[in-house]
Amino acid sequence: MVRLLVVYETPDDADAFDQHYREVHIPLAKKLPGLRRYTVGRDPVPIRGGEPFYLVAELDWDDLDALRAAFASPEGQATARDIAELVPDGGIRSMIFELNDA
Repeated sequence: MVRLLVVYETPDDADAFDQHYREVHIPLAKKLPGLRRYTVGRDPVPIRGGEPFYLVAELDWDDLDALRAAFASPEGQATARDIAELVPDGGIRSMIFELNDA
């Protein structure tokens, strides 16, 4: 399984961000082909240094090929384009990693 981890910095207008995220971005992302799991965490607390992020999203697929196919799809392209509207100031970070049992 692979995970796309997306962290959002605190937006200038939290109410507008939350409304767009809830009404536009989540419905787009949930249409991504092959998506197995989508979770959102709010108000994360940093343990070591740095400022807290505003929101953390985790999206899981069976493998990297499935994730790539999802974002190559029309739904994936629409979801990626929506990021520019959701966070026009670039207050977002993301990474992809493989999940392994420890």
